[in-house]
Amino acid sequence: MGEKTEVARPRRVVLDTNVAVSALVFREGRLAWLREAWEAGRVVPVVSAETVAELVRVLACPKLKLSEEETKNVLAHYMEHAEAMRKVGASARIPEYRDPDDRIFLRLAYAARAEALVTGDEDLLAVAGKSRIPILSPDALTTKLADVNQPPSGRGLPMHLPIRRLAEIEKRPGQPRFSSA
Repeated sequence: MGEKTEVARPRRVVLDTNVAVSALVFREGRLAWLREAWEAGRVVPVVSAETVAELVRVLACPKLKLSEEETKNVLAHYMEHAEAMRKVGASARIPEYRDPDDRIFLRLAYAARAEALVTGDEDLLAVAGKSRIPILSPDALTTKLADVNQPPSGRGLPMHLPIRRLAEIEKRPGQPRFSSA
């Protein structure tokens, strides 16, 4: 008989807004591999009403220069690959964290029993040791994916650079933002 091949199941992860936006909007950016990972079914972003509302707010940011149509396309693409949690209670004991705006991601990760919360936020990464849910940088997620023989393409970009906050990201001239294709 043939050799049995183990098929890895998708990783259910909560992506903070900056990570999701970087993967969605900057098609040739250093997190483009993450978009490819959810398109290929290796990663399933887990979302809630609160995290989607935050994403919509950030996508409307004038600095991104997205038209209303582009924003709708980006959001539709993301939601097509995402798993939505209907109820995210505040009862889970999440680690103490100073930024209340980021608690929505911790609460969602706990409620969904996600495999990880993926963030570039140094404050969130700092509480990783106190969390029952792994809090990973995008680089650490690439390692987890590679551990199950599913390496992301990486597009040849250096994966050791820290992710920049969205406010610091500048669009490179000639770089496409998003296409609905």
